[in-house]
Amino acid sequence: MTLEDLPVGHAAIITEVGGEGALRCRFLDMGLIPKTRVEVRKVAPMGDPIEIRLRGYELTIRRDDAKQIAVIPEVEA
Repeated sequence: MTLEDLPVGHAAIITEVGGEGALRCRFLDMGLIPKTRVEVRKVAPMGDPIEIRLRGYELTIRRDDAKQIAVIPEVEA
């Protein structure tokens, strides 16, 4: 499952961060690292971008970027 698939209001734990080069570094710099809890807060009216909450702050990312982040729903973790 990826972060893109997580429904609004649900939480998950990041298991893997994809991407290559600068994109992967950008994800890690934003705090999207394995074993971090994330929660989908909002989705824009047209479906892109999505707002997530992690490490005490809100972050907005594009759906294409969210596809690169593998998660496991919190109830299964």
